[in-house]
Amino acid sequence: MAVAETQLYAKVSNKHRSRSTSALLESLLAKGFPAHTAQKALVATGQKTIEDAAKWLHSHCNDPSLDDPIPQEYALYLCPTGRLLGRLQEFWKESKRQCGKNRAHEVFPHITLCDFFTCEDQKVELLYDTLKRVGDSFSHCFPPSISLTLHASPSYLGFFIDDTHANVLKDFALAFSSEASALADCHVKPCLKQFHLTLAHKFYPHHQKTLEQLAKCINPGEPCQWVAALYSRDMRFVHYQRLRALFQYKPQNIDELMINAGDFIYVDPTHQCDVSEGWVVGTSHRTGCRGFLPENYTEKAHESDTWVKHREYVFGTASRSFTQTERESNVKLNGEAHNPSMSRSGTNALSIQLPQNGPLRRAVLVMRHGERVDQVFGKSWLQQCLTADGKYYRADLNFPSALPKRKDSMKQFENDPPLSCCGIFQSRLIGEALLDQEVMVSYVYSSPALRCVQTAQHVLQGLKLNQKVKIRVEPGLFEWTKWEASKVIPNFMTVAELAEASYNIDTSYRGNFPLSSLMPSESYEDYLSRSSVVMKQIITACPSKGIILIVGHGSSLASFTRPLVGLPSRDSSDFAQMVRKIPSLGMCYCEELKEENKWQMVNPPVKTLTHGANAAFNWRNTILED
Repeated sequence: MAVAETQLYAKVSNKHRSRSTSALLESLLAKGFPAHTAQKALVATGQKTIEDAAKWLHSHCNDPSLDDPIPQEYALYLCPTGRLLGRLQEFWKESKRQCGKNRAHEVFPHITLCDFFTCEDQKVELLYDTLKRVGDSFSHCFPPSISLTLHASPSYLGFFIDDTHANVLKDFALAFSSEASALADCHVKPCLKQFHLTLAHKFYPHHQKTLEQLAKCINPGEPCQWVAALYSRDMRFVHYQRLRALFQYKPQNIDELMINAGDFIYVDPTHQCDVSEGWVVGTSHRTGCRGFLPENYTEKAHESDTWVKHREYVFGTASRSFTQTERESNVKLNGEAHNPSMSRSGTNALSIQLPQNGPLRRAVLVMRHGERVDQVFGKSWLQQCLTADGKYYRADLNFPSALPKRKDSMKQFENDPPLSCCGIFQSRLIGEALLDQEVMVSYVYSSPALRCVQTAQHVLQGLKLNQKVKIRVEPGLFEWTKWEASKVIPNFMTVAELAEASYNIDTSYRGNFPLSSLMPSESYEDYLSRSSVVMKQIITACPSKGIILIVGHGSSLASFTRPLVGLPSRDSSDFAQMVRKIPSLGMCYCEELKEENKWQMVNPPVKTLTHGANAAFNWRNTILED
């Protein structure tokens, strides 16, 4: 038994056990289920219906932990409903779209009354009784509306509860914790610090202004009915990552995990070191079984997606009610589901429109880099070009004649490969074609990847602008980091090193996304959010006429242009299939229609570049051998 599991068992080994007499439990016992597993199933499904519990038991028939006496953890939250919830949900969605995911997105909008505590399965009904009694006793003094004041700092944004109303919430939390601790024989600790409703937490400092602008669009006085809700989570997986399965996977080997689309998987990040590339080992939330599964079949999920809502007490001016909540509702836990009460004006209220400063039309040309050397010679290309004493030489005419100097190891080029000679030719040819069409490029942005910087450099040379327009290296333009084979962010050449290597770099430019903000194996959602945000920031920074050239990756063409022209993002599986079809120097072109306050996608100013493969040739093996 693992040390962590041993500690969990120790928490429950010496406690007095009692038998519940609930009707749901009696029905399960009558069906022949053992008492301890029947009670476990009821708790895991929120003690709602016999059908839910029986389905859980059948799904967990091969769960090795089914008989383990490990309790759930519970928390009491005060949650908004109604129009205020709608505004908060829209903030959740818009803040993620414009600034990317932060810690607040892991959980739905709430005020913490009592943080997580353990309770034995057979005593959970006592928590329900306590919530009902304490709710009834406070119903007469609970404020009809709660006064919220916006508070902002470099790492936190949220509403603080004014003292008068906070005192009522504090008394309510104290009363619940005191009675629950006594009746259910558990240690419930009320939250006695500053009561708050978090909007954003642990975000990048450069996003603070945007988040504050979005938060100021929320009217905290919107009609709201507050609900005290009891949630539970599996205490074994508190520090695990949560993945959501995008597709079904049927095991090919005995140590692999069966998953269905929509399943949640718990993954311990500390146990992935010895797992084969492209795979993870995890535990299914639906079945409790553990095994290997392909990582590209999943996406990151929210922490609260696997929580269970048990009971809620509704505070309101018209009526008070204690309800047995349904697991599924029109409001998802992460605060992103559709809310029918959300009006169109409410949606628009949180949209920050792109500034339209320039009087003339602008355009954006998004381009994939040229042919990269490892695309031709494979991942071991560098080993083919090193002498015994570690010096670079040109093993094939399509290898670059030399590699730029960098202060760290030459081995770093394996994860940040340069263009092949054909890639350099391709890039210059595209630049010359743009020059023939009298295309005026005013700004150039490049991903920090060396292949992209080199592509931008040679396109500018073809345009005869290499001495006039400098390249702005923007880390936020890097590709979806989940596709990095090394599972780490490459060690790119610095701006100073690029400039020393005679690349025409704008050394005064400071990227919107520092390199340190790029996270390995980011989710598809996070990548799209990053792409949308950096695109808006580039558009804002380039108000004058002319073309903004963005040199990125195959994934850049869709992730940068579709949000700009108002198209929804593709499904992640469709996105991967689409990117495979984009060749070297593939392009998308968007023009601004200022009069209509929008952008449209049109044909690029030059034709595509098509050519055939040219395999390696060994004259001796081909000509001399019979």
